[in-house]
Amino acid sequence: MSEEANLDAYLRRINYSGSIAPTLETLQMLHRQHPAAIAFENLDPLMERPVRLQLSDIEQKLLNERRGGYCFEHNLLFTAVLEAMDYAVTPLAAGVLWGRSPDEAGEATLNHMAMTVEVGGTAYLADVGFGGQVMAGPLRLRADIEQTVGGETYRLTGGHPKWRLETRIGGDWRPMYEFTLAPQTLDEYVAMNDGTMVMFRDILMAARTDGEVRYGLFNGRLKTHRNGETTTRMLATVGEIRDVLASIFLIALPDSDRLDPAIEKVLRHEAAA
Repeated sequence: MSEEANLDAYLRRINYSGSIAPTLETLQMLHRQHPAAIAFENLDPLMERPVRLQLSDIEQKLLNERRGGYCFEHNLLFTAVLEAMDYAVTPLAAGVLWGRSPDEAGEATLNHMAMTVEVGGTAYLADVGFGGQVMAGPLRLRADIEQTVGGETYRLTGGHPKWRLETRIGGDWRPMYEFTLAPQTLDEYVAMNDGTMVMFRDILMAARTDGEVRYGLFNGRLKTHRNGETTTRMLATVGEIRDVLASIFLIALPDSDRLDPAIEKVLRHEAAA
């Protein structure tokens, strides 16, 4: 986009010391290590603090403060990093289908960011910010082929002009989101982010990958997906949630008097559900 990423700080943050040549192998390694090191989380909206999308703000939060963030923060940072490495990147907008019932009518609202990255004349879909089902590697932008990364299987369908990304859960294909290849600007993401901040004010979400293991937190429910099996642990106290956010999701918790009341709020909602 326009600002230049602090490449050294980013590579330290994701524990990467390999080549930065703009190859497919480098892209695959960065894409795998990013969601393992930097969690998806929505603590700022939950605490009713704004999420700012200038690169300097994202770097301060995700790199210097060792926090996580949600899709726009992750993927704007990843875009800037890849551009600093001389990859050709096209930022995209997507409409999330994950969690929608099959009979919901109408097109999904554009509320997610992804990107295409061109390597050696081939386009790949990259996305390090899709929460609990985030891809552990880029996917070749080609319809109707199964692609496995990080132990999970995905496919792209359509493409004329709308693409759909799906993942296989058990024996079923589940839609994640749909998108076109129309490039987006920072101003367009800022407008999308206004609605996203509101959406994330009343729920707590965190997600991180660790190899082929996935961790996901939704309010007081911690899920661990390993070897095709999912286990659930219920968290009942603010202390338990703070410990999980720090130890499992590797988040340096913000020093704010708003955090504990925000966590208490979601625990009350969980108890009342």
